[in-house]
Amino acid sequence: MSSILELAKTFISRPSLTPNDGGCQKVIGHRLMQLKFRIEPMHFGEVDNLWARHGSHGPLVVFAGHTDVVPPGPREDWDSDPFHPTVRNGMLYGRGAADMKSGLAAMVIAAETFIQKNPRYAGSIAFLITSDEEGASINGTQKMIEELVKRHEKIDYCIIGEATSEKALGDQIRVGRRGSLHGKLTVHGKQGHIAYAHLANNPIHSSFLALQDLVNETWDQGNEYFPATSFQISNIHGGTGAKNVIPGALEVLFNFRFSTAVTVHELQQRVAKMLSQHKLNFTLNWELSGNPFLTKQGKLIQAAQETLKELTGFDTILSTGGGTSDGRFIAPTGAEVIELGPRTETVHQVNEHIDVNDLEKLPLIYERLLEKLFL
Repeated sequence: MSSILELAKTFISRPSLTPNDGGCQKVIGHRLMQLKFRIEPMHFGEVDNLWARHGSHGPLVVFAGHTDVVPPGPREDWDSDPFHPTVRNGMLYGRGAADMKSGLAAMVIAAETFIQKNPRYAGSIAFLITSDEEGASINGTQKMIEELVKRHEKIDYCIIGEATSEKALGDQIRVGRRGSLHGKLTVHGKQGHIAYAHLANNPIHSSFLALQDLVNETWDQGNEYFPATSFQISNIHGGTGAKNVIPGALEVLFNFRFSTAVTVHELQQRVAKMLSQHKLNFTLNWELSGNPFLTKQGKLIQAAQETLKELTGFDTILSTGGGTSDGRFIAPTGAEVIELGPRTETVHQVNEHIDVNDLEKLPLIYERLLEKLFL
């Protein structure tokens, strides 16, 4: 068994359901200690985080990622135990195989190999690892970055091992992400008996046209780097459960995935204005999961493009697609940030897996990136 396959299996075998780490960070810390990394666990609330640094001078290259995974769902839906890593037909199966325990394993192997070959490299390598990426994302990377900023530890380049490839390893990397804004709309009516509708006010009926307007609205045109902002309704609930009662309120949950072409304030104002135009009695509550970010073009992106061309043959696509990531907390510090990892096709799915050939290639890609940034 290769070292990368063995380490990936070790991580997958630990059921680190968010926000639990499952002991993965201890494994990482133990291995990095052998290379003289300074190991610093950071605990915030119930979340385990790890900061490990090798070297004291810049430039500082950080490998960032998360050890937590989403629940696997019913065991019977999987062809093999999601926490018993299994290789079948050239694929490694298990929860976290793509998102993102293979990426973590590859980054550790790459750092080990690079430092052993180049003990006197000019700069520093660090690992920023959390168990709070799949969950609330409050006591993980965000808190760690706040602490590092206080200590004036400046990250120059950050490589996040999230799954980013589409059809083949390295065909695209993330250089930014859209923002995510959640809204909870409550439309207030008046409860009553269906037989006496004139004495009630049905908030479901009064909301139809307003909701349709929100769905049909063009929020922006996007820009060179981002697609247009999207609006999606995820939940609608109204009623008491009785067949003959007009509900007193309608609750609608929705989400914006938005670009840098529009601000949070603009979206909030426009939604409120559209609802008011329909003369609805409503309340709105907002939750911002993250602002959009776009990393600055520089040495890291160029190194990634050159590396992927050399090792995979791809002229990689620079993408801002997908959901949110912890890059949104790192990029505002001025660091160049990219996300580069396995294919996304089975992320969060039953029978999540990674091609073993891709797994074997990932450490080589990360190691080559270090060479281009340091040597």
